[in-house]
Amino acid sequence: MKLDSKYFDSIRSKRTKGARVEENPDKPTCQWDGCDAPGAHRAPVGRHAEGKYFMFCFEHVKEYNKGYNYFSGLSDTEVARYQKEAVTGNRPTWTIGVNKNAKWAPAMNEARAGATRMRDPFGFSAWRQSKPEPRERKLKPLEGKAFETLGLAANATSSDIKSRYKELVKKHHPDANGGDRGSEERFRSVIQAYQLLKQAGFCS
Repeated sequence: MKLDSKYFDSIRSKRTKGARVEENPDKPTCQWDGCDAPGAHRAPVGRHAEGKYFMFCFEHVKEYNKGYNYFSGLSDTEVARYQKEAVTGNRPTWTIGVNKNAKWAPAMNEARAGATRMRDPFGFSAWRQSKPEPRERKLKPLEGKAFETLGLAANATSSDIKSRYKELVKKHHPDANGGDRGSEERFRSVIQAYQLLKQAGFCS
């Protein structure tokens, strides 16, 4: 659109020469005593008057803020209590395990007990409550050989290993066999097998 277009002239604001724009009559003046400057800056009124503000000019809002104290009139104990409550947003708190719903705990436990007595034709609840069977430990080659030396199965208990060890030591001890070399070798292998199983945690 050209600047000298008739359409441009029709939307041009018509203001008489020398006309003066009126100032906003709602703009407050400074509330400081004896000041007539515009009060464009808010300053809080104080405690128990949240959301209310004084309107000051820039110079007087600085003066007001220098001496402003939200806790004026409160004792040290009251200030400390306010600070403690402010940590939780001035909301009530309870110790762990104690709250307003604690009195319903017995009823909730009964409801849970009733839920376990529900009909379950497919046995889903029994499957969830059953503990998984412990997985058998896979033996290393030396551990398997140690069990074989003692003549025990891999699922032997700690007491089984100990009693078998004592039995074989007593049987193959050199003193019990008159210094037989074959029995002495067997005696050493039994001791080594037992020590290996003990280090591996099969017996204590």
